[in-house]
Amino acid sequence: MNVRFVYMTTGNLEEAQKIGRELVSAGLAACVNILPRMNSIYVWEGKLEEASEVVMIAKTVQARVADLIVRVKSLHSYSCPCIVSLKVEDGYPPFLAWVAEHAKSGSAK
Repeated sequence: MNVRFVYMTTGNLEEAQKIGRELVSAGLAACVNILPRMNSIYVWEGKLEEASEVVMIAKTVQARVADLIVRVKSLHSYSCPCIVSLKVEDGYPPFLAWVAEHAKSGSAK
């Protein structure tokens, strides 16, 4: 079915909600889960950083991933946002069919 989970992070809840609404409204994702308050430790521009971030997981299909990435990048405040597509190997068939139906539709119903 080519279902994908797209893992992303943002700097705050408001940005995550804005991006999530846009992705679902545009039919680029069937659903976006938002998990507030994750602590990240990373190296950026040669310096060890720690920050609070918000995790987003968008459920979509392979055919929508490229457009989803473009849309997220256009809305995102980071210069290099984390946007990673992960293939869903298996799952509950009715749920996977629902994701496929709603991510391909191109608009909210």
